[in-house]
Amino acid sequence: MLDVVFGQATNPGKVRTNNEDAMGSFIPASRQQARSHGFLFAVADGVGGLDLGEVASSTAIAVLTQEFGRAQSGAMLISLLPRLIQFANSAVHDQSMSPKYDGKKMATTLVACALRHDQAIVSHVGDSRCYLIRGGVARQITQDHTWIREQQEKGYISAEEAAGSDQGHILTKALGPQLVVMPDTTAVTLHPGDILVLCSDGLHGGLSASELAEIVSQNKPPDELAHELVVHAVELDGNDNTTAQVIKVRSVEQVGMYRGRPYRMTS
Repeated sequence: MLDVVFGQATNPGKVRTNNEDAMGSFIPASRQQARSHGFLFAVADGVGGLDLGEVASSTAIAVLTQEFGRAQSGAMLISLLPRLIQFANSAVHDQSMSPKYDGKKMATTLVACALRHDQAIVSHVGDSRCYLIRGGVARQITQDHTWIREQQEKGYISAEEAAGSDQGHILTKALGPQLVVMPDTTAVTLHPGDILVLCSDGLHGGLSASELAEIVSQNKPPDELAHELVVHAVELDGNDNTTAQVIKVRSVEQVGMYRGRPYRMTS
C-alpha cells in the first residue's frame, strides 16, 4: 500500500517579524483510511501588502485539511481537491467580510497535494509550488499564477527579462479576493523513492531547482531535509517567510480503473 513519511519547517526570514505562511496535513489513522481517503499536504502563503495574511493562510489550511477528512470514502481526488480549495477560498472571503475584521482585505496562495494508491493530485492557486524529485532531478509540477510568468508565456518578455524583473511577485490568482477561484490541478503517477516538496515563494525564490533536488536527495529524515531547505534559503535570501514540506514516497499501491472506480492490481 502507499507508504509515505514527511517533514516540514518554516521560518519568518530576515525581514519580517511575523510569519504569514501556514502549513498542514491530513494523515490517515489506519490502512483502511489510507485507501479510502489518502494523505493530504498543503502550504499557504498570506499575501503581503494586505491585511491579516496570517489569518488568510491559516484559515485556508484549516478548512482544507478538515474537509478532506470529512470527504466521502473513495472520492475521486482529482475532482475533490479543486472543490475543497473553493471551500477554502469561500472561507477566506467570508473572513474578510465579517464584522470581526471590519472588512479588511486578505488573501493567500495555496498549494495542496493529495496522495492515494500510486497517484498524487496537485492543485494550486498563486505562486506556492510543488516539485517532484525523481532520480536526483527536480521537476516543477505547478506553474506560478503571476503576471510575469503570463507575460513570458505569451511571448511578451524573454526568460532573461522575467528573471531580472522586480514584478515577479504580482499574483494573478489568490484565495480570498473573489467569490470563485479556479485552481490548476495536475495528476502525477508516483514511484517508490519519489520525493515531493511543497513550498512558499520564500523558498523557491532563494533556491534553484537543482539546489533543492541536491538537498532533499540526501539520505536523511524528511524533517531534517525540510529544515535544511528552509535554513539554506533564508541564508541565501531571507526577504520573505519561508516554508517547506518534504514528502518521501517509500512504497505505492498500483491500481487500475473500472467504471471510474479504482481496483488493486495483482502482479
